[in-house]
Formats: sequence, C-alpha cells, structure tokens
Amino acid sequence: MLLTSFLKKTKWVTKQVLEKRPQILKSNFDCGIISNSSPAALQNRFNYRSTHHLASHGFYEFLNWFDERAWYPLGRIVGGTVYPGLMITAGLIHWILNTLNITVHIRDVCVFLAPTFSGLTSISTFLLTRELWNQGAGLLAACFIAIVPGYISRSVAGSFDNEGIAIFALQFTYYLWVKSVKTGSVFWTMCCCLSYFYMVSAWGGYVFIINLIPLHVFVLLLMQRYSKRVYIAYSTFYIVGLILSMQIPFVGFQPIRTSEHMAAAGVFALLQAYAFLQYLRDRLTKQEFQTLFFLGVSLAAGAVFLSVIYLTYTGYIAPWSGRFYSLWDTGYAKIHIPIIASVSEHQPTTWVSFFFDLHILVCTFPAGLWFCIKNINDERVFVALYAISAVYFAGVMVRLMLTLTPVVCMLSAIAFSNVFEHYLGDDMKRENPPVEDSSDEDDKRNPGNLYDKAGKVRKHVTEQEKTEEGLGPNIKSIVTMLMLMLLMMFAVHCTWVTSNAYSSPSVVLASYNHDGTRNILDDFREAYFWLRQNTDEHARVMSWWDYGYQIAGMANRTTLVDNNTWNNSHIALVGKAMSSNETAAYKIMRTLDVDYVLVIFGGVIGYSGDDINKFLWMVRIAEGEHPKDIRESDYFTPQGEFRVDKAGSPTLLNCLMYKMSYYRFGEMQLDFRTPPGFDRTRNAEIGNKDIKFKHLEEAFTSEHWLVRIYKVKAPDNRETLDHKPRVTNIFPKQKYLSKKTTKRKRGYIKNKLVFKKGKTEHCCKMSSSRFFLLVHIILQI
Repeated sequence: MLLTSFLKKTKWVTKQVLEKRPQILKSNFDCGIISNSSPAALQNRFNYRSTHHLASHGFYEFLNWFDERAWYPLGRIVGGTVYPGLMITAGLIHWILNTLNITVHIRDVCVFLAPTFSGLTSISTFLLTRELWNQGAGLLAACFIAIVPGYISRSVAGSFDNEGIAIFALQFTYYLWVKSVKTGSVFWTMCCCLSYFYMVSAWGGYVFIINLIPLHVFVLLLMQRYSKRVYIAYSTFYIVGLILSMQIPFVGFQPIRTSEHMAAAGVFALLQAYAFLQYLRDRLTKQEFQTLFFLGVSLAAGAVFLSVIYLTYTGYIAPWSGRFYSLWDTGYAKIHIPIIASVSEHQPTTWVSFFFDLHILVCTFPAGLWFCIKNINDERVFVALYAISAVYFAGVMVRLMLTLTPVVCMLSAIAFSNVFEHYLGDDMKRENPPVEDSSDEDDKRNPGNLYDKAGKVRKHVTEQEKTEEGLGPNIKSIVTMLMLMLLMMFAVHCTWVTSNAYSSPSVVLASYNHDGTRNILDDFREAYFWLRQNTDEHARVMSWWDYGYQIAGMANRTTLVDNNTWNNSHIALVGKAMSSNETAAYKIMRTLDVDYVLVIFGGVIGYSGDDINKFLWMVRIAEGEHPKDIRESDYFTPQGEFRVDKAGSPTLLNCLMYKMSYYRFGEMQLDFRTPPGFDRTRNAEIGNKDIKFKHLEEAFTSEHWLVRIYKVKAPDNRETLDHKPRVTNIFPKQKYLSKKTTKRKRGYIKNKLVFKKGKTEHCCKMSSSRFFLLVHIILQI
C-alpha cells in the first residue's frame, strides 16, 4: 500500500510539472544564475583590463590598443590577438544599463556575466533537447546543466573567461542547426549562421562546430539520408558562416588557409557533387549515369587530391597547429611543443575527474545515447556524433570536459525521461519521440528510409506493450524511487562540489586545521599590493607565464611573459634564466631590463602548485630553444631522479629558481619533528642551505612564504679589482742565513746586495721606487 500511494503521488507531481513547463524552465534559469553566484572576485584580470579599456575608450580604440604592460620589450597588440566577443558583450550590457540610467560599474557586469549566461545555457539546452526528444527530457536537461559541476567550474561569478559565454553560443548554434535540418528553412539557417558568428567571436572552440556539422552532413550522405533540407541548410551555413567568421580580426583568413577548416570545405564540395548527381539521375539513363558517375568521380577526386598537395606544398594551406595536432597524437606536444603540454588544462583526464564533474550522469548518458540510436533520425545522428566526439576529446584533454558536459546532460535527461515515462503508468500522457519529424517529400523517394522508420515505430510500441504486461505497481514504484534517489544524490554532490571546489577565487587559498577551522591564505594579493605600492610605476617583473595576467592586472606592473603564450622563444628565454646559475641568469635579466623577479614557493605550507614543481617544464621549454646551454638530463641524478635534497643534481642545487625558492629556508624549522629546511611539499630536507646572492637581494616575502620577490641589483659603475694587502714597511725583513751553510752568491758580499754599474740585478729584493726613496733619505742626512 505504501508503494502504491507513493507511485500515485509521484504520478500526480510529474503531471503537475509537465503542465507547468514555463514556470519550471524559468526556475531552471534562476537556478543557473543563483548556483553560479557564490564567489564575487574576478579571475581573469586581462579580460577585465581589456573590457575596462573598451568601455572607457570605445570599440575602435580597443581594436588598436597596444598593451605596453605585457611581453616587455615586445608589447602586444590586443585588438588583433583576442576573441573580442566576451569584451563586446560585457561592454554592450554596461552601455545599455547606463543608457537606461541604471548606474553600474563595468566590474560588476564582468563579475555577474557568466552566471547570467549560465541561465541562458539552461534555456538553449532545453530547446535543443526538446528538438531531439520531447519537452520532459528538455526540462531535465535544463535542470542538469544548471547545477552540474563540469559547467559550474567555468560559469561561477567572477569567472570572466571566454568559456562563460561560449557554451551558450555552442548549444544555441547546435539547436538552430538541428532546426535548420528538420525544416530546411533558410531563415533558421541564417539564424544559425549569426549564432555561429557570435561563437567565433567568443572562443577558439568554434573549430569544434565547424568540424562537427560537416561530419554530420557527411554521415547523412553515407546513410543515404540526403534531402533538400540538408542541402539548403549546409550550403547556406557554410557560405554565410565562412564570410561572417572572417570578419573577426584574430581569425582573418584562417577558415580558408588552415587545415582545421578544410574538412568543412571538402564536405561542401562533396555535397554539391552529390546534389548534381541526384539532378542527373532523373534526366539520364542508368548506363549513361554510371559512365558519367565514374568519370566524374575519378576526375574530381584527382583534381582535389592534386590541389591539396600543391596548396600544402606551397604553404598556402597551413598544417594543423600544435594544439589541435596534440588531440590526435597525445604525445606530440610533450616532445615537440612542451609549452602546450605544460598547461595543466591540456593534460589527459583522469577517471576521477569524470565522476567529480559529472557524477551519476557518467553512467546514465550511454543509455540516452542508446535510445537515440535505437530511434534514429537526422537530428539524432547529430547528437550521437556529438557525444562520441566529445567523449574522445574530453579524454585527451581535461579542458574539453566543458564540451562534453552539455551533451552528457542532454542524453542523461533522455534516459531518465524515458524511464519515468515507462514506469509511471498509463495515467500520464506519454509523449512518444517524434521519429518522423524530419521526414518530408524527399524521404518518400527512398522507400527504404520510410520503411525503416515506420518499422522501428511499430517495433518500439510492440515492445512497450509486451513489457508493461508483466510490470506491477510495486516494481514501478521501486524503480521510480531508485531513480529519484539517484537524482537526489546528484543534487547533493553538485552542491558539495560547488561549495568546496568552485566557490573561492584562485588568488585566495584556503586550508583547514585539524579542528576543522578554516584558514585563508591571501599571499597573492598581499604580494601584488606590495608591488603596486613599493615599486616604480615602470618596473619590470620577471616571473613564469602563469602569473603574468595577475601581475599586470592586480599589481599594474610590466611583465615579460603572460598567459597568452603566443611567443614561445620569449618564454624559453625566461625559462633559461630560471634554469641557469646566478651569473648567467643575471646577464639575461640585464638584457631584458628586469627589475624584480617573482617566484611561488609552497614548501612552508605544502602548496603543490609552486614553481619548483613546474620547474622541469621551464627546463624543457628552454632546452627547445637553447639546447646547447640547457639540458634536461643535467637536472636529474645519475639514477634519473629529480631531487631537492643533498642527493640532487649540482646543476639543480645552484640554479636561480632553486636559490630564490630556498633562500633563508635552511634556517627555518617548521616542526620539532623535522630538521631545519624541511620542504613539506617535496617531503625532503633541502640540499643547499648556504645560499648567498651576488646580483640579487630579497625584497619581499609574503606571510606564508608563498610569494617571494627579489630585486635585481644594478651593475657597478666600474669593475672591482682584487688588490693585494698594502706593505707599509719599506725595509723588508731579511731572512737570516747561516754562514756555515750558505755559500757566497754572485753579487752578494756577506749576504748584502752589491750593485754593479751598468747592470740590473733581477734578484733584487728591493723595488726601484723604494731604493730611490732610500737614497733620497741618505742624501737628506
């Protein structure tokens, strides 16, 4: 009875939810904003600086802005080296609000932009899932994407980065593309092109769209699902989208000159050829068509093959960039371009990360994929390709977990929706998947396609009827309770991860004591404030590229390298300075006009993200540009170990990074159980405790020794010489020589010096200046 009453209440609640879909969708929008509004500090300082410059000086000044605070002495032309969509969006919202007399600072707009777009992402995910399955699945997908940690990590308040708005553009572009394929309408296709243009302006991940949509069309051709709808949608999308994407200065002519975009061009040419063949098939006999087909295919394939070889050989078509090539060959970046492999977001994804960011959705989304494949149509082919490609790329690079999260939410929602519809009984109004939504007059020409769809519908209904006959109310209630428990556990996990992992700014660290109390480590802001207040306005700070944006944005000081990483040779020069001894590093720093050097050291508090743990990447990057001066093997022990204790490599123990990190650390005893100079991060006693500097001096060390800043001494006005001690006695004490053992020497009378006229005696023990001084004294007497 208890299970039966529970089942009836669940049916009633579900029915009420489905009847109030607009209210539920609005709640998802609000949930997406509220759940992402926890921290309120800007993370990406460069994007904020750029947006502030745009709001203060206008759009054209922003495009022509030369940032002298970055990449000294080269500088950076910002307008042509960024995706401006994020800055333009924030600047436009700021302008609209102030035009409406709603006074708001540009900083507040930047902080809350990502949570606002998180709500829009929920709506776009609902629309896309509704087109693929039904409205119930769309509501579940909107709920999932609003709270899932895999997306919240990029959409929290203060996360003013490109991905915060790009996922909305990605989902909305896919929705409009599916709508275009289903209707064949030029209007929906033009809307898709505009959404794609916004995506190109916002994030470099637009390459995923321009390769996935051609793949969808290509697979439809292989499955013999060609139709006028597909032809109109893709032909319009490729031409208009290509022209619009080339309007972004940072993109320029890449869509027609790089290998990442050639697949879209190839599918476009293939689609035109296929459409032309379909046109000829209705106007030629079978034999004439076969002859023309083989002749045309051979000539076209040969022409395309030779053209690609010629354009690649002449350099007109650029090869795959290192970042995209590393997606296919996972070991390529570590060997050839270590700057790419050194980024933590470019590392392979662990299984723990999948569960941490997606929780139970990892297990349920394959069921949704199976439901889509079982009831296949044109749009479900697209979501199947989307899921498979996103899973592969997310496994190769942890950063691309962001592109996997939306499709996992959609397919998991389809799985849960299908289970609820099946087990909640006949009282609910079932909405069967629209299998024949994408069929039209073109599909009737191919009776095989229509028969497959109808057959699958009849088979699906028959299986449902047979299965329902053996299901009692108790089984339905148990399954429903299990599904609801899984959803409750998912909500609790999302809340916990959001609270503990993604609700604190990256520049403020937190630790917990044994009694559970929380410690706030504010060393980064302390160090940047010291730089801002105690250094010259034009001071140049050398650090590793991870901290370039923060130094320029929070300390307002000039940096040598930053997170843009566009110049590998400049980064390698900084890595060479960090990896060399103090004398060699000083020459490099004087060449680059460095005033201060900033390093991150976590040996006191056990912070694992410090520069010593990143040091080998500095060595590898420097070795790529300076192989004669820097060799990675020199920093390992003969046994191939990287150690900081006495057994460490002498090259490591005397390099600049080691000395700056461990300066005066050998005098500090952190615990009575450990010796002085014990590194908590590496769990070892340092090998070089007697560290002294000749060309540097310590300028600042933060409270927990997390940030250390050194001042580079100016060179001396003149070179210092090593003088011998002055002798004040002009009569040196003569050594006593015994008459018995000493024979008479030439030029001596009783061991006294005899001067001969016209000759110089080299064995003279008195210098000429002292001799003349003695003669002068005698004459005075």
